[in-house]
Amino acid sequence: MIEAMDISITKTKRSKLEDLDLENIPFGKYFTDHMLEADYRNGEWTNVEIKPYQSLLLEPSLSALHYGQAIFEGMKAYKDQQGNAFIFRPRENFHRFNLSAARMNMPEIPEEIFIEGLRQLIDLDKEWIPSKQNHSLYIRPLMIATDTALGVKPSDNYKFLVMLSPTGPYYAEPMKIAVEEKYTRAAPGGVGYAKNAGNYGGSMLAATEAKQTGYDQVLWTDAFEHKWLQEVGMMNVFFILNGTVVTPTEDGCILAGVTRSSAITLLKEMGLPVEERRINIDEILDAYKLGTLEEIFGTGTAATIALIQELKYKDYIMEFDTDKWKTAPLLRNWITDIREGRREDKYGWMWKV
Repeated sequence: MIEAMDISITKTKRSKLEDLDLENIPFGKYFTDHMLEADYRNGEWTNVEIKPYQSLLLEPSLSALHYGQAIFEGMKAYKDQQGNAFIFRPRENFHRFNLSAARMNMPEIPEEIFIEGLRQLIDLDKEWIPSKQNHSLYIRPLMIATDTALGVKPSDNYKFLVMLSPTGPYYAEPMKIAVEEKYTRAAPGGVGYAKNAGNYGGSMLAATEAKQTGYDQVLWTDAFEHKWLQEVGMMNVFFILNGTVVTPTEDGCILAGVTRSSAITLLKEMGLPVEERRINIDEILDAYKLGTLEEIFGTGTAATIALIQELKYKDYIMEFDTDKWKTAPLLRNWITDIREGRREDKYGWMWKV
């Protein structure tokens, strides 16, 4: 249990919520009234404050703009049936944020700033949490290097921010995914497990080219053979092979997804065997041809559980009738019901604000 932190709070004079309809709101387009900000200077975190959401004044020489020291997280807050605000597994995101910070040679953020800052910020803006089913308040913590001098070295100064965005479903419809063979997202010893900005910047060309051919995203493969499956652009991936759930192992090349971990727990509770291991695309292709590839789905904070109706490898297209699926839709409903307070939270995932 962390102690309440004395965070300076400046409230907005007029809420933007008065001009916004939270029904059917798009992902990541609108932001709440307030944000959290803190600075790392002289080896310590200081100036922790919550203030009205506003622009930042940045110099062109800002280190993050040139050398890529920028990390972030994604999590969500929900309301239960009584209107109480909860965050889904925030400590897991806190630990992953600091793993990303360590890999990118950035300072760790203290728990009292990250967790207690979240609590106070969301408590202030909790009316922004949509009450509609499958809607939530997306939470985006961010850290950037703020030295204002050129030179390839770790920054001495950093800024930590948290912004909030009300959102509806990210991928409501089943997805079409292309297996990526040309470009590489991550390799052993790299930064694939860190949620850093460069991972996403480097993925955009492959995603754009996939969309030009009618696909929503790519499924990344290893850097050497382009055969071993990693993750989809914004989510981890799962396969059900002849009654067994299989997902790529955490080998330093994929993000350790919080929704991924939750899904594994619930799938086991359903009585399904779950294997975390290396998966070759040829194994998936063979299973499809044999009729033992039953379901494919992704897991992520934004997407929650996203059904995959089509998977393309080279010129071969694997198609699925997702209306007949049972496991992935059930899993999606279970997680959603836990988050929105309709199902018992036996694992203590929901953290009350």
